[in-house]
Amino acid sequence: MSKLEADPASAAPVAPPPRRPRAPQRANGPTGRVTGQPAFVLHSYPYKETSLIVDMFTRDHGRVGLVAKGAKRPHSQLRGVLQTFQPLQASWSGKAELRTMIDAEWVGGMLPLEKTALLCGFYLNELLVKLLARDDPHPALFDHYVSTLNQLAHQEPAPIVLRKFERALLKETGVAADLTRCTSTRAPVDPNVDYVVDPERGPRLVRAADQWPVVSGKTLQDVEREDYADPATVAQSKQLMRFLLAHQLGGAPLNTRQILIDLMQL
Repeated sequence: MSKLEADPASAAPVAPPPRRPRAPQRANGPTGRVTGQPAFVLHSYPYKETSLIVDMFTRDHGRVGLVAKGAKRPHSQLRGVLQTFQPLQASWSGKAELRTMIDAEWVGGMLPLEKTALLCGFYLNELLVKLLARDDPHPALFDHYVSTLNQLAHQEPAPIVLRKFERALLKETGVAADLTRCTSTRAPVDPNVDYVVDPERGPRLVRAADQWPVVSGKTLQDVEREDYADPATVAQSKQLMRFLLAHQLGGAPLNTRQILIDLMQL
């Protein structure tokens, strides 16, 4: 099991009363101080005896690494706040790869993730940790992440919710090919023709020696417009996105993805 789900406390955090949000500020001055930045904890692990290193996804600064000094102490205000899937406002200082956390405040307003939705949330976090470079802002992806957590919390169909987020992640990181045009013919994809998708170039006609997932032109069109009403689209898009993500990960396994496959076939 991945470290992302190793701490069961993250599934049922005891949150302090919400505080009034502060207006976020960008880093400025020699200390690189940032205050009140919308953020979520993606992953954390122990650092020295009483501290944590926290990987956070922030709206205006992307994925950042922060040292939360003393966060493991019993009476630390951060101890009950630095939980996954809880909207926070984080403050930090420093310009090195690892900054120093100044404060984190729970914002509230989101339902907790439970059961399958919780595991899906860990899957999203693992994708972000492994595919987002540090300090690369993606505000639109951050908003999509918040929307995805809300959809999972409201028990919307997990396979469809995950496919939409996976596609958004590939688009936001600049590695998503246009699924609506065939690279073999330069023409729009035909809904009645089968294709494979070259991860670097886009859809092309199927060849005899191809071992990539075969998908219909209709599935490619549906994925591009986020239409998952057709069960065939749901099934083919699952295989397609698994293939495209594996390419971007260089074959590195996703621990939570394998658990989802084993348990729910998502």
